[in-house]
Amino acid sequence: MTYLNQIDNEGFAIINNVYTENEIEKLISLIENVTENDSDNATFRKSQDLFAIRQFHKEVPETLDFIFNQNLKNIIESNFGKGYFITKSIYFDKPEKSNWFVAYHQDLTISVDKKIETENFENWTVKQNQFAVQPPKEILEDNFTIRIHIDTTTKDNGALKVINNSHSKGILRIENLDFENEKETICEVQKGGIMIMKPLLFHASNKTTNNERRRVIHIEFSKQELPTGLEWSERKILENNLDDFKSIIK
Repeated sequence: MTYLNQIDNEGFAIINNVYTENEIEKLISLIENVTENDSDNATFRKSQDLFAIRQFHKEVPETLDFIFNQNLKNIIESNFGKGYFITKSIYFDKPEKSNWFVAYHQDLTISVDKKIETENFENWTVKQNQFAVQPPKEILEDNFTIRIHIDTTTKDNGALKVINNSHSKGILRIENLDFENEKETICEVQKGGIMIMKPLLFHASNKTTNNERRRVIHIEFSKQELPTGLEWSERKILENNLDDFKSIIK
């Protein structure tokens, strides 16, 4: 089944029942094993409101076989075709009593291996030896993100809010978005479901109010080659994990 029209028109799609209960439990077990035994890792971020693992597919590579099940392979191929690879992944764990919230924003940066002054690559930052930069909007327009929901996510435990079709406006300052005339959707997703979204879609999340945990695996994809000298720092072609999937993402 294709969701491409919805993704193109609205900037997102929600697909439930992508993972079985057993697959979700396997993912949870692998994540908990790493977090319990490697809590001082520099890519881990922990506070009372949020736990996150950056470069998730590198830190917990054993999860890839379960993440890229046949359902997800079919979804990627039928909606986006071939040539895409992982460029970034983050695991988010929003605890039951979290007061963490995120204001409306677009995902404007990509992770690269080094800083090289390059035309139309702007707003460089570096955190923990990880370089990030805002690329030309054409790269962002072609990329997509998949968010895998390990817990049922509702408006009461931090489900994303999005502004429908805001990805079509290009890169935009938030104050230039006319909220009174825009449609907002709360993206509730069942445990084992996914949300697909475009990076330029304006999105936000509220505080948790129902004492229920919200865990999400966030994976970004691209098929764009960067200018000479620049490389995606987290680029991952999954040929070692998913031999039967080479033709889709290589």
